[in-house]
Amino acid sequence: MPEPTKKDEPNGQPEESVAPESSGAPPPPEISLEVSPPPDDAKPAATTSSPTPQPEDASSTKKLSVELPNDSVPVPAMGRKDSVWSLGEGQAPDELDKLVDNPPLSTLLIERPLSGAVTVGGDITFVAKVEAKDLLRKPTIKWFKGKWMDLASKTGKHLQLKETFDRLTKVHTFEMHIIKAKDNYAGNYRCEVNYKDKFDSCSFDLEVKGFERQEDAGELDFSGLLKHREHKQQDDTPEVDVWEILKNARPDQYEKIAFMYGITDLRGLLKRLKKMPKEEKKLEAFAKKLDPAYQVDKGGKIRLVVDLADPTIELKWYKNGQEIRPSPKYIFEHKGTQRIMVINNCSANDDAAYSVVAGDEKCSTELFVKELPVKIVKGIEPVKTTVNERIELECEVSEEGAQILNDHDQRLYKWVRSRYRVKCEGTKHFLVIDDASRDDTGTYSIMASGGTSEAHIQVDLKPLKVYQDLQDMTVLLGQPIKLHCEIYPGNVPGRWYRNGQLIQPSDRLNIIHRNKVHRLEIAASSLHDAGDYTFVPEGYSQSLSAKIHIIDPPRVLLDSLNFPDNTVTVVAGNKLRLEIPISGEPAPRVVWMKGERVRTFDSSGHRVHAETYSDHTSLTIEVTEREDTGNYKIVLQNEAGEATASVKIKVVDIPDPPEAPLVPVVGGDWCSMTWEPPKYDGGSPILGYYIERKKKQSSRWMRLNFDLIKETTFEPKKMIEGVPYEVRIFAVNAIGVSKPSEPSKAFTPLAVTSEPTMLVVDDVTDTTVTVKWRPPETIGAAGLDGYLVEYCVEGTNDWVISNKELTEKTRYTITGLSPGCKILVRVKAVNAAGASAPRTLQHAILVKEVVEPPKIRVPRHLKQTYTRKVGETVNLVVPFMGKPRPKVTWLKDGNPIEPSQVSIRNTDCDSIIFIRKAERSHSGKYDMTVQVENHVDTAILDIQIVDLPGPPQCVNIEDVWGGNVALVWTPPKDNGNAPITGYTIQKADKKTMEWFTCIEHYHRNCITITELVVGNEYFFRIFSENMCGLSETATQTKKSALIVKEGLQMKTQEYNDHDFKEAPKFTQPLINTFAVAGYNTTLNCSVRANPRPKVIWMKNKITIIDDPRYRMFSSQGVCTLEIRKPSPYDGGMYTCKAINELGEAQVDCKLEVKGQCRP
Repeated sequence: MPEPTKKDEPNGQPEESVAPESSGAPPPPEISLEVSPPPDDAKPAATTSSPTPQPEDASSTKKLSVELPNDSVPVPAMGRKDSVWSLGEGQAPDELDKLVDNPPLSTLLIERPLSGAVTVGGDITFVAKVEAKDLLRKPTIKWFKGKWMDLASKTGKHLQLKETFDRLTKVHTFEMHIIKAKDNYAGNYRCEVNYKDKFDSCSFDLEVKGFERQEDAGELDFSGLLKHREHKQQDDTPEVDVWEILKNARPDQYEKIAFMYGITDLRGLLKRLKKMPKEEKKLEAFAKKLDPAYQVDKGGKIRLVVDLADPTIELKWYKNGQEIRPSPKYIFEHKGTQRIMVINNCSANDDAAYSVVAGDEKCSTELFVKELPVKIVKGIEPVKTTVNERIELECEVSEEGAQILNDHDQRLYKWVRSRYRVKCEGTKHFLVIDDASRDDTGTYSIMASGGTSEAHIQVDLKPLKVYQDLQDMTVLLGQPIKLHCEIYPGNVPGRWYRNGQLIQPSDRLNIIHRNKVHRLEIAASSLHDAGDYTFVPEGYSQSLSAKIHIIDPPRVLLDSLNFPDNTVTVVAGNKLRLEIPISGEPAPRVVWMKGERVRTFDSSGHRVHAETYSDHTSLTIEVTEREDTGNYKIVLQNEAGEATASVKIKVVDIPDPPEAPLVPVVGGDWCSMTWEPPKYDGGSPILGYYIERKKKQSSRWMRLNFDLIKETTFEPKKMIEGVPYEVRIFAVNAIGVSKPSEPSKAFTPLAVTSEPTMLVVDDVTDTTVTVKWRPPETIGAAGLDGYLVEYCVEGTNDWVISNKELTEKTRYTITGLSPGCKILVRVKAVNAAGASAPRTLQHAILVKEVVEPPKIRVPRHLKQTYTRKVGETVNLVVPFMGKPRPKVTWLKDGNPIEPSQVSIRNTDCDSIIFIRKAERSHSGKYDMTVQVENHVDTAILDIQIVDLPGPPQCVNIEDVWGGNVALVWTPPKDNGNAPITGYTIQKADKKTMEWFTCIEHYHRNCITITELVVGNEYFFRIFSENMCGLSETATQTKKSALIVKEGLQMKTQEYNDHDFKEAPKFTQPLINTFAVAGYNTTLNCSVRANPRPKVIWMKNKITIIDDPRYRMFSSQGVCTLEIRKPSPYDGGMYTCKAINELGEAQVDCKLEVKGQCRP
């Protein structure tokens, strides 16, 4: 059913068009509480409260009424608060159902604009905030007045829109400023926020107070502009039937008609217009239908009556499309043909659309529920009380359950959870202040929708009573101070003052207030704490006073001087001024004394005098002497007591010179000297000594040390042998350097050489012993004349000189010895100064020739195959050991070596094999045999002479298809005595015969050459490659390969996979190895097998498992066993075994570990 509209309340507030559920409880009326501070403390503050109903404006310039169908009586209705969606041109009423009645709920707005009130000419700001943490861009916001007027086009001097963004909090702030508000700015406003598929909106009200009705509606009320525009035609223009105009108009003219006649609820009218039948049909079921609209007061009762043409027809009642069941709220009555529905205790939930269905016929109406204002039945009364009392304000309203609203009372917000409490008992409302203070003085008001009430509260102080006053005190310095007083009332705070200065609490000073007691406590008093103290209760003019007097016994503050052991040291001849801090209240009298006897010093003294000041006393000695050393006593006296202290003064000087030094030992370029400390050290410990020397014939002394020597011995060095020298001493203390001592007696440096070094036995026979040694490390200026060799039989001490004359050589043979005896040998170096200390062999020598079994020590690089290219020189040195001189023989592959082919030279300790220009015929295994008597040792050297390989034997073109050619070839007949490492394949066009390399270092014997040019004919050739390089010639294909176009059929041959599986086979065996104890050594071999074999290492047929001294590696078939720092115990037979599913293989080698050579 369409809603009649009446444009006669410009400041009226729209209501919701869709009523809530009838089962909801009615919302309580709103009451706001306002507290006004005293006039002198008042501050301007914007308060917002629930808007009160505005009276109808009787001076409206134009009225519109709508004539309802089948009813000639126009029914005025209140404006409704529908969400307005603008219609584009040409939108028919049938399409309105497709629009969304309610926007999707969202939580975009984290702070919504609140309703507010402003006086005429005042300014007000509405704020909305949107959180942007989950938004990728700025949301869109629109501000509306009423239902359809967009305020973005109305910005100017009276309206400003502002947007800001806080990057820290990520919040968008949108503000609407209304400047110099006018009366027609009042009304309902709406804020809408959109972001993609999210939507949020909020409605708020603006109330303009203290204005008189004006004809000009201003910029913000567009309907006011319409009224002003039609004002001239008000008297002559009759009422217009908007329904007839809309029914007869085209859809594209709806907005123009709404604009012309000031219709604010266009969408609601169009929805009702759509529901109206286009042609009037006679209702057969109803003799009398429902009225188009009904109005009832909140809490009242209303009867909805229909008259049926046929009483037997079944009748159903609906509210907002939902069927109504009988209940205490909804009562159905039957009176003849009348059907009545009674709605009891109407609330805002009953404001809805109602319909009744009889058969196929339907009749509808709308019910409007009008809320009654809440009146104040009993107002609040003024209160006068004192501090700390309880205050309770009471008022009574006309309706039970009203809630107090205090949204804009900042003072009440601050205290509502502490001293302020608001409670409600039925229709009575209370404001309770538990502990009143003077700040609570002011005017308090309570406002309801139907009136306000005010009352003044006056809070005064209670009269002050002093139960205990402050007392004067005399306190020793450092003792605690406690000032105490008691006043009434007890909860009154106060302030403490010292000499008129405010006292603040600190770690040392504590202020305590407990009920009536006020205390000031000072943990340790100081001189600054003396003075007049005053306590002033807050809010009172009366104060309490007392005096504090501080006394202090005299004290001597020696600790502040930081003198070690209270000793003052001064250098003789300097001036001494000793200032000693003292304290005491009043100032003490000071007396200075020296030693055990009383000796006073006054300011009249010439060289020594004392002075006294307020905070210190001083003793001055103009020129200090050694006699001034001693203990000085200070005596302080005042009326508070007496104090004494002692100070030791020590006068120091340079020490006396030491006595002449002694030189007991003289060397080749050095001497040893000693001396005694000086008899007097100058009052300061001796820090050290300086030493000087000079040649006896010279007068120039040279200092030998720049760093002090603590000891009383020294060894001067770097002197010239044969030149006489003298030395002298200086003593040094903290004051300075003494005078020099007397020079020592003259002495001349001269010394023998040091003992010979590295004396060892070189050879032993049945009658001779040969020893050798190295020259002495130090040889004196007299040089070295020769060596003296002595020996003695073990067990005796009779040393026999072997050489009657000195020998200059460092090797000597002692002859004429008895076989089987044991002798000791020593050697001395002799020069002009005499014989040096002897160098003696550590062990006795058995005079008997010793047979040493031969041992070949093959170098490490010769333990593996020794490879050289053809034409290079081969020069191999193989050392060996054995006594007497071993016999050496060489064989090549079991045959004697031709001297013309290979040169061999043997010495006592090694054998050299030399080939000037190697040839491939020199390759083979060379057997070396070393023999001493019946002892034999052998070694095998594998020499491999390599050359360039020959070309492959045959190269064939196996197949040609597309741009590809398959080649196969056989390995070369001559591999150059070295494994073939790869092949190089080249191609050449038959037209040019220029060769280009296709691939290098290729390992297989077949290949497919790709990316050949269609139409060309190719030849191919292949080079062999080993460690020496490419073969000198290449093998070329006899036939050429023609690359034909695609489409030709290629005959493919069956391909059988090659079986690469094989049992383990060692390609490189283990080699017998010699190792030196303490140095890491490795054993290496290589094995080939498929699948990959398991490698096991064994020592003396025992498997090596988890032994930290061994490390095992296996990479690409190379097996390695590393032995860390071997010892002779690690020698033995080592075995490497490889096992897979096809079989197993093993290799052995012998490892011998020898001890390290000692010099």
